[in-house]
Amino acid sequence: MSEALDMLHDHNDTLKFSRVNEKYIRRAAQEDISRIAEMLVFAKRMKYRSIFNDDAYSFGELQVLTVAKNYIKNGFLNNMFLYDDGIIKGLIRIENEEVIELYVDHFFQGQGVGSELIEYAKENYSASFLWTIEKNIDAVRFYEAHGFHLTDTKKFEDGTTEYLVMMRR
Repeated sequence: MSEALDMLHDHNDTLKFSRVNEKYIRRAAQEDISRIAEMLVFAKRMKYRSIFNDDAYSFGELQVLTVAKNYIKNGFLNNMFLYDDGIIKGLIRIENEEVIELYVDHFFQGQGVGSELIEYAKENYSASFLWTIEKNIDAVRFYEAHGFHLTDTKKFEDGTTEYLVMMRR
């Protein structure tokens, strides 16, 4: 135990704790659904409330139980991978070469979780494009840092006046 504590205090030994990306990335399972839904609801409220200005949706329709049921019903877990190091911290859903969604729990943002997920998708599923909300500048910058670039292709987010923009690599 004292050796482990010494290693933690010695900055030169931090590389001894490195890991392979896939160690913490795994396929989602039905028993993960409550955590997935909780993470999605909170992340969407935090990121999109100021863009869409629709509290009726954010706090009425967007509910953990509803999201959980929808994800199970539509088979979304089949194409979803989780960053799980004992705590599910992020998720990515991939269909063919498209990243459908990537979310990191607010409390774990800035810790490399999203980067590991997007790199996993690129390396293992040849993820080459995605759609993101044009006004979500943080997402655009994140994807640009991982080799994606904005295209001229846009479409409206269903039922809104906000644009989704396609990004490719």
